[in-house]
Amino acid sequence: MTKKLYLTKAPAAKAGMLIRKPVSEVFEAFINPEITTKFWFTKSSGRLEAGRKITWTWEMYNSSGDVNVKEVEKDRRILVEWVYNGVLTPVEWIFTPYGKDAAYVSITNSGFGGDGDKVVEDALGSKGGFTWVLAGAKTYLEHGIKLGLIEDAFPKGLNTH
Repeated sequence: MTKKLYLTKAPAAKAGMLIRKPVSEVFEAFINPEITTKFWFTKSSGRLEAGRKITWTWEMYNSSGDVNVKEVEKDRRILVEWVYNGVLTPVEWIFTPYGKDAAYVSITNSGFGGDGDKVVEDALGSKGGFTWVLAGAKTYLEHGIKLGLIEDAFPKGLNTH
């Protein structure tokens, strides 16, 4: 017999990672598409600046999405809105200095829509995606290695069940 589950608060996707580079360098990697394309999307229409609408593209999936940049606090915080599975959701990055030469980056995506099952599924999917982004950023910034995590997550022609 399946037990019914009830949520007391809406799930949010939260991922975090320590990156052993100065906070200013890590922050720049997320607002500057010349760097971000090394570990996340493949094209961008521009840098993240408050008030701008940017388009990010993942060429390997023939997919793109618009990002409304709401706030940018240099070396501290980025807040954007983007559509996740048909719902406009906020995504917030917080950059916390850790010692002299490291930064802890936390990313939170919230505001998912639909029934409880869909909200939980979307929060888990978003958390997984942002975990890959942070792992790719860490590896690229610390070691100069492009792991290809995003493009290898859903390889063409692979049938899974």
